[in-house]
Amino acid sequence: MPDDLGVALTGNTQIPDEYYMLSDAELDTRIRAAKAKLGDSVVLLGHHYQGARVIQWADFTGDSFKLAQLALTRATAKYIVFCGVHFMAETADILSPEECMVILPDLGAGCSMADMANERQVDDCWRDLADRLPGAKIIPVTYMNSTAALKAFCGENDGAVCTSSNAEGILKWAFARGDKVLFFPDQHLGRNTGYKMGIPLEQMVVYNPLLGEFECSDEQLAAARIILWKGFCSVHQKFTVEQVQEVRALYPDMKVIVHPECSFEVVQAADMVGSTEYIIRMVEQSPPGSQWAIGTEINLTHRLAETHKDMLIVSLSGPNVCPCATMYRISPQHLCWALENLAEGRLVNQVKVDADVRKWAQVALERMLATAK
Repeated sequence: MPDDLGVALTGNTQIPDEYYMLSDAELDTRIRAAKAKLGDSVVLLGHHYQGARVIQWADFTGDSFKLAQLALTRATAKYIVFCGVHFMAETADILSPEECMVILPDLGAGCSMADMANERQVDDCWRDLADRLPGAKIIPVTYMNSTAALKAFCGENDGAVCTSSNAEGILKWAFARGDKVLFFPDQHLGRNTGYKMGIPLEQMVVYNPLLGEFECSDEQLAAARIILWKGFCSVHQKFTVEQVQEVRALYPDMKVIVHPECSFEVVQAADMVGSTEYIIRMVEQSPPGSQWAIGTEINLTHRLAETHKDMLIVSLSGPNVCPCATMYRISPQHLCWALENLAEGRLVNQVKVDADVRKWAQVALERMLATAK
């Protein structure tokens, strides 16, 4: 049953009610047994934002792109079970061998940011830019947190994909090839990265896809170097400058480290900014007694606090936790159901990217990989 994003979804997507009646101990026993039966034919990926009850079963943990790459190290794997969200499973399918099947335990696990930009909206913006800026060479750059169709759009239009850790390198690559960059779907990553590169805020304008309008004058658009899509992460959007001020009042020696999907104001107020992998690395490299307030998804923050008990690690949001609700849809029940079906030879919840979409999305991803070398 194909969807409208160039992705086919295969198999029964309805989990039987009986799985919700299982105790934690029963779920653990059955997951362990199914995983053992599948053996080397399955590799299980767990995103950093997953809860402990799911990520404990992961063969690899990491951010979305790191996981897709790590899956390729298991040459014997027939199935990649991705405990993440939909765009991550798509990326794994794009990068994996044709014969490998990618499974998303719950097809409802999406990404609110990725949903803020679709192919029709981007096409409309692209045509509008061509009309308003004749002769300008505009390079499209999509964040990894986007659909396969939008990665393919960038591949077809001389653009590339970026991650939160290599966005600056990709923007430099883009500016070496064009006059302007159309950056989607996360305005905050684009703005924070552009500003870090020395691009003034006045040279970054916003496109509102819901209204189909640029939030600037024609003169401002002509002078802009980066056109930002009005999208955001519902988790990172919740962190505020007031929270930074509050945590510093309570803990004067505490370092504030945030993800670049946070707002410009929060990033400017923080001590450090970087991807999930960067945040983990900074904490792991710090000495005992270090104090960190972390502005990212709560599961990662809790996990760091658990593994570094010799430090004081808290969420920047304090008691007002910031969970990724769609990531939570990958539950132990869904994981158990998916693994048991695979162990019995029944394919469920396969995410398969259309061949043409896959071809052009792979081009955009390969440009990113080549730039990173």
